Amino acid sequence: MSGTAPQGRERRICVLISGSGTNLQALIDAQNTPALPSARISLVLSNRKAAYGLTRASQANPPIPTAYLGLQPFLKTNPGKTRDDYDVAVARIVAEENPDLVVLAGWMHIMGEGFLDVINGERPFDGEKRVDKPIPVINLHPALPGAFDGAHAIERAYEAFQKGEIKHSGVMVHRVVKEVDRGEPLLVRKVEILPGEPIEAFEERLHQVEWKLIVEGTAKVLDEVAPVKPVSS
Repeated sequence: MSGTAPQGRERRICVLISGSGTNLQALIDAQNTPALPSARISLVLSNRKAAYGLTRASQANPPIPTAYLGLQPFLKTNPGKTRDDYDVAVARIVAEENPDLVVLAGWMHIMGEGFLDVINGERPFDGEKRVDKPIPVINLHPALPGAFDGAHAIERAYEAFQKGEIKHSGVMVHRVVKEVDRGEPLLVRKVEILPGEPIEAFEERLHQVEWKLIVEGTAKVLDEVAPVKPVSS
């Protein structure tokens, strides 16, 4: 699963989303360009049925396969199952894709141990079947390391700025571990908050940084686990 990518072999990315998919769109636009060479999004998975990101994937050229699995519908149709069982079910869908990398791009569900145990190869996902090697998982978070972990980070940062508690915020791409938003930061960018600007203006500038950073972070990890084999002269 990891190692040098043979010539002509596209590196596979699985993207998990929950919403409109603007960060996903940045990856769609970058795949197989110099920013993200020899790379293809092989699956977009959402935990929300109405997520517009699923439409972005289906309208891509060529169309990207999609999947949907929501927590509450899963629990309702599987009496006795738990949130951990749901996380394992999500991991099973991902593992079957055999990706080189999993990118959480606006995935609004905190993954429990079940997901990472499967993705890391510590737990079987289909009978005795396990992933051959741990699959790296990265997340885009609209805050600096150690600041505003979890949900509503943009709003919380903006409010803290108004109170004079911070001078800027930022964006990071980090590895996903069992502690929320506490994995090793891979890329970090500061984003200024301008005095007097409305939150919408700050949010738009922050999103512009996100769209670049998610591509850079994806390329960075792909080059670590499946570097593109140089073309022979």
